[in-house]
This record gives sequence, C-alpha cells and structure tokens, in this order.
Amino acid sequence: MGSGNSDRDEIMRWGLIMYKKQMKLQRLLCLALLIACALLFVYSLGIMTDLYDALYGTFRRGKTSVTGAEIYNDMQGFNKTFLHLSIGMILLCLLLFITGTQNRRKYYIGNYTAVTLFAAGSIGFTVWAHSQIEAFRAQFLQINFEELAEFAEKRKSLYTESTFWFDIHYVIFGLLLIGTCLLIANVIWKRKLMKEEQTLIARGKEAVA
Repeated sequence: MGSGNSDRDEIMRWGLIMYKKQMKLQRLLCLALLIACALLFVYSLGIMTDLYDALYGTFRRGKTSVTGAEIYNDMQGFNKTFLHLSIGMILLCLLLFITGTQNRRKYYIGNYTAVTLFAAGSIGFTVWAHSQIEAFRAQFLQINFEELAEFAEKRKSLYTESTFWFDIHYVIFGLLLIGTCLLIANVIWKRKLMKEEQTLIARGKEAVA
C-alpha cells in the first residue's frame, strides 16, 4: 500500500513539473511565434521603403533616368506575394492558438497538424524569401549610384546605397526559424512527457492492485 501511495505521489509531482515548466514553455513559444509572424508582416510593408523614396521619382512614362532603377518595378510582384504569405503565416500561427497548442496538457491530432502546417509554412517561406531577397539585393547593387546621386541632388530626393532592408531578413527569418525549431522540440518533449506520465500511471495502478 505504501508503495502505491509513493507512486501516486510521484505521478503528482511529475504532473506539477510538467505543468510549471513545459506548459510555460509552450505558451511562451506560441506567443513568440505570433510576434515573429507580425514582424514578417511589418517587414513586408517596409522592405520597399527606401526603393520607393529613392527610385520612384526617377520614372517618367514608365522609363527611368537611372540605370538599374528598374528593380523598383521588378520587386512589385515579389512584394505583393511576400505580403500575402506573411498574412498566411499569421493565420497559421493563429491556428496554434485555435487548437489550444499553447495551453493543452496533452496534444491531439489537431495540435500535431497545426504544428506541422506552421513548421512547413515557415521553412518553405524562409527558403523562398531568402532566395528572392538575395537576388534582388544583388540587382540593387547594380544601380548606377552616380546617376542616382545626381538625380537626388537635383530633385532633393533620397539617395541611399544601404542594403539594410535586404540584410535585415536574416534577423527576421532567423527568429522565425529558431522559434519553429523550438516548437518542434517542444512537441518532442511533450510526447516524451506524455509517455513517461502514462508509464507512471500504469505502475501506480499495478502497485495498488
């Protein structure tokens, strides 16, 4: 009888540890991922800020007076798709909350599906966006900056050679991928804890019997 009580106490202690540590982690992770997806959306709105301020004015009747400024037009389709995908990532992240992934003690098929869809979306989005942004960064550096400087001086418009809006994607998508990896690790940890908990429960029942 004493052994049975001991096993039940152990199960209760294990449940408390799981609740305090693992449950706290999964809540923080889901919140952090929502913030990361919101940053993606903000980034999609800002990525062409400098290009608009510096290059839009160089166009007259569809033609530009600055060699290489065509990147402004070339990026329009990409930027539109980027915006839509960033909204899609927010929706996938909300799916984590809809399925209760942030606060469930046990995960079910809906939780695993939500995590899988989010992970696939974040990895696919990152690979696509990185290849596109790096290509446009290289194209940006082909601008004739002497011509752009002359134009900016005449029209009092922005002149920039900064690649900040291209380079910052490493940070933003890096945060997304780190969060995604931790989300997957959390699921693995969750499954491990669930199995160990079931084992302890089974031992407790055997001891009582």
